Amino acid sequence: MRSVEAQLLHRPPGLTAGEIVRRLTAMQAQDVPSALLAFRARSATLTTADIDAAWQAREIVRTWGPRGTLHFLHADDLPWIHALIRQNTSTLRRLAEEGVTGDDLLPLIAGALEGQGPLTKDDLAERLAGRARGQGIVHLVALAAYHGLAVLGPPRAGKPTYVHAADWLGAPIVPEPDRERALKELATRYRRAHHPAAPEDLAAWSGLPLGEARTAWRLSTAPPPPAAEGPLARLAPAFDEYLMGWRSRDPILAPEHAKRVFPGGGVLRPVVLVDGVIRGVWGRKGAQVSVRPFEELPDGLLDAEIADVRRFLTEHNA
Repeated sequence: MRSVEAQLLHRPPGLTAGEIVRRLTAMQAQDVPSALLAFRARSATLTTADIDAAWQAREIVRTWGPRGTLHFLHADDLPWIHALIRQNTSTLRRLAEEGVTGDDLLPLIAGALEGQGPLTKDDLAERLAGRARGQGIVHLVALAAYHGLAVLGPPRAGKPTYVHAADWLGAPIVPEPDRERALKELATRYRRAHHPAAPEDLAAWSGLPLGEARTAWRLSTAPPPPAAEGPLARLAPAFDEYLMGWRSRDPILAPEHAKRVFPGGGVLRPVVLVDGVIRGVWGRKGAQVSVRPFEELPDGLLDAEIADVRRFLTEHNA
């Protein structure tokens, strides 16, 4: 069984939003409401206002991270993470597929963002004057991000925003020049937050070639986390790091239940974790929570979790 303690799912007291992100190295955040619930699963006291404050203060940053997927990263970690994940091959291919071409794409999007503060996709469409539309705009921002020139700002009226890194962070993101140092830091952090694991898991999580993941593994060490006491039940959101952080989910999800968690079409349902194993799925509508266990669970096991999720959702929607 994977370690829920390494993933902070035992909810150690006193951690700030920034500390949680640093301890996990990165928190998947392509869906912001799910990411907020991932914080809740790791803290009994954090509020959505606390998380938003860390975001507004630029302590945590939403940007493209491991595997080219949107994550929350700690601002202090951006240089060495950026050194390992920056590449623009797939982004340039996607831009070409969207009909966005030219030798000036990087200065085009950097100029559209610079000095403007966070902009929505519609804002950028106006500033780009027809050079890109729809997903082409997002891929342009991703191109800028891979060059350290863009990150995502907080949503505006529920819509993502994009901002020049120098405007948001005070300077562009400059990658750590010592790649070996960056590899060592990545593997050390990953192993602390993903125990037990192997180089193959690091490669799958980070997007690094397996050879580099093995090199990083050799450079790093990490002691196993202490074990928490007593039964542990958690309602984890879709795309939680506990589900996405390893190559295989087999240790925590019985094959006969896999389709209930991953029904297809890129859908990943929120899960019920009992002592680190997926024992059901759950959903929400507003602040209402519905749980669908795979088999009967002990009476009252999830009562406190359900009440806490309702509290968190009510506070978020207030």
